[in-house]
Amino acid sequence: MLINEKERRRSLLASAAITIALLVPAIRLVTGPASLGSFAGAAVPSGEGAQTAAATNKAPTVGGKTAPAMKTPWGEPDLQGIWSRDVDIPLQRPTRYGDREFLTDEERGELDRRISDIVSRDSTDDRRIRRTERDVNAEFVQAPFTMHLPVGRRTSLIIDPPNGRIPPPTPEAQKARAVLRQFQLALLEPTSACKEQLPGCAGGKYGPVSPRRNETPPLYLSSGGGGSINRADGPEDRSLSERCLGGTLPDFGSWIGGFSRIVQTPGAVSILYDINAGQGRYRQIPITTAPHLRGNLRQWWGDSRGRWEGNTLVVDVTNFSPKSDFQGAHENLHLVERWTRLDADTIEYVVTIDDPTTWTRPWTVKQEFKKQSDAANRIYYEPRCHEGNFGLPALLRGARVAEQAFAEGRGPDPATLCIVIAGCGGFVRGGFADEGPDADPFADPVR
Repeated sequence: MLINEKERRRSLLASAAITIALLVPAIRLVTGPASLGSFAGAAVPSGEGAQTAAATNKAPTVGGKTAPAMKTPWGEPDLQGIWSRDVDIPLQRPTRYGDREFLTDEERGELDRRISDIVSRDSTDDRRIRRTERDVNAEFVQAPFTMHLPVGRRTSLIIDPPNGRIPPPTPEAQKARAVLRQFQLALLEPTSACKEQLPGCAGGKYGPVSPRRNETPPLYLSSGGGGSINRADGPEDRSLSERCLGGTLPDFGSWIGGFSRIVQTPGAVSILYDINAGQGRYRQIPITTAPHLRGNLRQWWGDSRGRWEGNTLVVDVTNFSPKSDFQGAHENLHLVERWTRLDADTIEYVVTIDDPTTWTRPWTVKQEFKKQSDAANRIYYEPRCHEGNFGLPALLRGARVAEQAFAEGRGPDPATLCIVIAGCGGFVRGGFADEGPDADPFADPVR
């Protein structure tokens, strides 16, 4: 995990930012008196050298004045470095804050305290329901997979619309989501999630195994478009993250973590996104006036075309694949990104997101990233999720064993077992429960 030094000084950080590195074998942990650990092989700068010009919140100065924008040797604005967020801000504003854009320091401190209390208890016995599906499926230790940072001042990353909320979906998008949701519920209804009326079964009811269990999903299963279904007939039944295809564009990070490394050459910008558990990916942005790819050429993370407007890199992104997903948008997603280096330590990222088939209007997000020490961090630049993904084949094998045991009268019907990650209760959402006193205090209830 990468954390900025300024926020580390906050008095509540020690209790609020509970951070443990992902359990991947190739992590090099750099620690020191002010360090909290590392994430995915990129460590917190600490000790001697942590207060360099690139590791503080101040731009370099010349004679007491802010220096000109940093440039590459070939004269373009320099965006290079390892960049990460240093505070937690939700994508959309919790409804209870209305049109409030900022939190008070007192509110931030209280949220830090409550979050620390919840996640520090993790899988203690008073949170677990022994001898249940949830106990083995969704109530295991979360710390190795979770990163919590201090709560930021803003109540949402969304700056437009003014209410800080994702715009309403179009009737077309609502219909598609409803069709998929009904299919998901049909497969969930014979499980404990519906029997106990958990949020994962909202809109459904407990009942017998549905004949729809043998149907093909009505839509391609992806993160924002429905995640996974309560079945494991093949890899396509599972979520993109389980298949080592996680990550979206735009990428704002999550409680799982994430950081980016930007490298520039004349005429191109390359970004390595490290998402979680080795699910990194490279993105190439040519600086060009050439048109986008032909409409029949589609890519998982779209087709990027960059240009410089003063000190800002403006990137237009189209040509997403129908299998791509961002908040339910697919091949019609259109992004306009603006990357601006505000000072030696800060990049401002602003993206306008549009898909007239998904939302009733475009919307805009703003996020700041802090530069981390290149010397103190060691990053593995090759995505490595597939090589270590023993979980997916084991899950599929387990499903076949369960089916055989049921056929021989030695076990329950697998259709009655809830195997949806983050859909069967427990606290796999960053250590938070779906509802109740252990739910995320800085988010709307999961429904």
